[in-house]
Amino acid sequence: MIYFVKKVTKSAAKAAGKRSRHVPSPPDMALPGTETFELATYYPIFIYLLVILAFAGSTLLMAHLVGPHRRTAIKLMPYESGMDPIGDARQHFDVKFYLIAILFLVFDVELLFLYPWAVVAYRDPPLLPAALSWPIFWEVVIFLVTLALAYVYAWRKGVFRWR
Repeated sequence: MIYFVKKVTKSAAKAAGKRSRHVPSPPDMALPGTETFELATYYPIFIYLLVILAFAGSTLLMAHLVGPHRRTAIKLMPYESGMDPIGDARQHFDVKFYLIAILFLVFDVELLFLYPWAVVAYRDPPLLPAALSWPIFWEVVIFLVTLALAYVYAWRKGVFRWR
């Protein structure tokens, strides 16, 4: 919020033949139809956040205090993604794990690009200039066609077949 304050000095007031007056501070000069920021309106949110943190902390503390503490050899072993950590740590993994991970990232990034565009493109007061709306639409269509072709290619290569 921008406040315009006219600076009145004593000499300017005397020159004008008027008494010096109080120059209101910005909170006193709120523009009509606008609200000033008050921290008190956010107190319920802060209280709710404190209740959530207290609940999470007390739950963790109670689980630690009440839970069993039996230390067995199996519980003290390092956890390696559900597999027993026996043998060489540098064993080869199948490429299908990496392919699935890369495909997940590709389609996840696709959503990161599409969601903001869809929100901006279809607002009632348009945020995009009229001259840019159709070129951007066709760029998004080309992007989706490229992703569809990549999906069909991965499907034909057998990436989705779990052997």
